[in-house]
Amino acid sequence: MHRSIRFTGVAIAAGALLAACGSSSSSTGSASSTTTPISGGTAYFAEQPGASPNYIFPITPSGEFSVNNLAQFQVLMYRPLYYFGIGNKAEINYQLSIGNQPVFSNGDKTVTITMKHYEWSNGTPVTARDVLFFINLLKAEKANWGAYVPGAFPDNVVSATAPNASTVVLTLNKAYNPTWFTYNELSQITPLPMAWDRTSLSSPAPNPNAANLPDTTTAGAKAVYAMLNSQATDLSTYATSPIWSIVDGPWRLSSFTTAGKAVFVPNTKYSGPDKPRLSEFVELPFTSASAEFNVLRAGNNAITYGYIPTQDLTQKASVESLGYKVQPWIDLGFNFFPLNLNNPTYGPVFRQLYFRQALEHLIDQPAWIAHFLNGFGVTTSSPVPTEPSNPFADATSRTIQYPYSIATAKNLLTSHGWKLVKGVMTCENPGTSATQCGANIPKGRTLTFNMIYASGVTSLAQEMTALSSAAKQVGIVLNISAQPFNTVIADQPRCTPTQSDCTWEMVNWGGGWEYSPDNYPTGGELFGSGPGHTGFGNYANSQANQLIAATHTATNAQGALDAYQNFMDKTLPVIYQPYPDYSISAIS
Repeated sequence: MHRSIRFTGVAIAAGALLAACGSSSSSTGSASSTTTPISGGTAYFAEQPGASPNYIFPITPSGEFSVNNLAQFQVLMYRPLYYFGIGNKAEINYQLSIGNQPVFSNGDKTVTITMKHYEWSNGTPVTARDVLFFINLLKAEKANWGAYVPGAFPDNVVSATAPNASTVVLTLNKAYNPTWFTYNELSQITPLPMAWDRTSLSSPAPNPNAANLPDTTTAGAKAVYAMLNSQATDLSTYATSPIWSIVDGPWRLSSFTTAGKAVFVPNTKYSGPDKPRLSEFVELPFTSASAEFNVLRAGNNAITYGYIPTQDLTQKASVESLGYKVQPWIDLGFNFFPLNLNNPTYGPVFRQLYFRQALEHLIDQPAWIAHFLNGFGVTTSSPVPTEPSNPFADATSRTIQYPYSIATAKNLLTSHGWKLVKGVMTCENPGTSATQCGANIPKGRTLTFNMIYASGVTSLAQEMTALSSAAKQVGIVLNISAQPFNTVIADQPRCTPTQSDCTWEMVNWGGGWEYSPDNYPTGGELFGSGPGHTGFGNYANSQANQLIAATHTATNAQGALDAYQNFMDKTLPVIYQPYPDYSISAIS
């Protein structure tokens, strides 16, 4: 959601940036400062280029399900039930969580959660009913939630009850591995204030203890969701809305612009640990990394927590001379770009494994890291991260399966029925045998594609130029163009070939996927498929589904994860590329 769909990750990024500005909380995989906490004043955080927050409601659609919305915006105001990140470890931080450690019983089919005392800024307590409110809305509108996977949460919850104000009991449809369920299902819950349980802003705020509130029926929950989503799409009202001003996190919005400048002030009713010490916290939007760096190197503390673009790392010493500490911010995630397997014209080509292998052979990951990222990145060979240090990745994921080779890429195409015609690979031998182009690829089809990538990041532009150049050498014409980050992530919908919005071909937002709210690196949201749902690029594979499901229930959890990642290593559901450090942070 960088900028990345880096769909918010194991780093709760906001914790780190505020740690750097005086709070003592920490964040997994991210840079933070250990300086003496300050009191008062304003700190300025530089948003990634073109990646300003644009959705405030915690039940966030896939097109807005990004780091800049979840981990750097919403979490400041609306605390998740479970908060992740202890230093650089991908672990639950129970100290900063609303929920105590869950208790599994009944053969791991019942989960009991007790809640600590937190309060909303309107003076009402955060209760088990607020958790049920979230679940009720999610059940009614799960298809509009970026983390939804058919069969997973909330489908795997048979019932959710609140026997008292501080206890939630979930009955599951079968036994699940407690670690997986906690890290990848309970992690998705954000309690919502009952004051939001209404169908219009003109209706009075409900009595939170009343029976038969709208969310208790599917129709009512849908009406509540429609109202909240409508408010969330009106960015101009974020700071003035009577809805969004009710928070349980340490911060609340005092102003917000549609360009993405967010000004936070302390929530004086915040009842959790690590209370704000700053008087004000400001997130600043930038259209490009160079624009941010111009402000950073000008000094004057206009940016408290910023970043050095990779192409400007030669100026690291001068930045440090201004009083900044420079260190990388590393997320638990991986990087890729999807191909639209359902594109009505090119989907049949993209579905050919040999074509995806050829494209992967055109990505020189070590060279890209060395020359475009100045060493601040890691190679990607599977969906399971290799950095920061973790026990999840096996030897196969730590090895590039399809190393850079123009000759190999070209041979893969020519051995499958393609021939260079006027410099462009053209299908000359259609059909489905081992030496033909593949199913539904007609004679004369050319390998000419369009790719959009996120603007404002020089290293990504360099990578895409290098890929286009390498592709040209094997007869693939790759027309690349830059668009704002938020445009890019919205322009890759899950779709069917007959839909009018299914004409996209390749998109690259540059940041891949950051693991959160699912923090155990299995592949449900990414690559799971079922009725009404496909993975990135409209990926759907029954064997992948079986391997993903096994990671949820297997007693040998690591063995199941190894089988999953090795399948994804070899079969390329997406095209892997180097995973950049989230930023080279400059911390004042």
